[in-house]
Amino acid sequence: MAGAAQIPLLSAARVAQEAQVRQAENGLCWASFGEVHLGAEELEQIVQAVPAVVAGALRQRAYYFVPLAIGENEDTVVAPDYTVDLGDRATCHRNVRFGAADAIFISARLMQDRFALAFEFLINVGHHFVDAVGVPQSFADLVGSQASSDVRGETSHDAWESRRRAQDPSRGNTVDEKARSSYYESAFSDALAIYMLSLTLDFDYADLREREYPLLAAPALAERLRHVAELFPANSGYEFEIRYRRRG
Repeated sequence: MAGAAQIPLLSAARVAQEAQVRQAENGLCWASFGEVHLGAEELEQIVQAVPAVVAGALRQRAYYFVPLAIGENEDTVVAPDYTVDLGDRATCHRNVRFGAADAIFISARLMQDRFALAFEFLINVGHHFVDAVGVPQSFADLVGSQASSDVRGETSHDAWESRRRAQDPSRGNTVDEKARSSYYESAFSDALAIYMLSLTLDFDYADLREREYPLLAAPALAERLRHVAELFPANSGYEFEIRYRRRG
């Protein structure tokens, strides 16, 4: 393997110019650059899992799967291959603005497997959809009802913390509107990402835990996912299914 000194770090602008940008059938733009260890067909299958309605709100964005995206002060550079030293400097993703368009550089080689890469990509899509469109009121009503009923757990550390702040008993009858809004946004982007991930591959719900917080109770998650599936039907060739127990 080449040493760090032998691997040139390229500017994000150069990579955006040299990478072959593709448009998936759902309309989402993406590209692959360097040694990402996944072929175009595998990446296309992940990108195409984004429902067309969701992809339609992300027209001014392109997603670049690169080996490593590294922040240098205010700039972003890309390593076209992996070394341990460069990996230590990289982040999961970097967002770069080019004129009126956003480019998201995803460090594919920081992810241990296809599951981790797909989820990193899809959680970005979920957040970007919220930034562009917001949270559907029907979903906010659903999670608000679940929280009021003291349904156990949440889908991420961010959702758990913002829910805790929104329900802080020390505030009495005063609602922390900022925390509640943050809770709805986190819960929705999480649910959208988990839904899209379920269209991409089969996985265990417990695999989503990344930090110490209680996962949302499975029936409550299923209710959220079914609601998201109704709002954003899967593209042709993808199927949504929830299994409470794996078949032998």
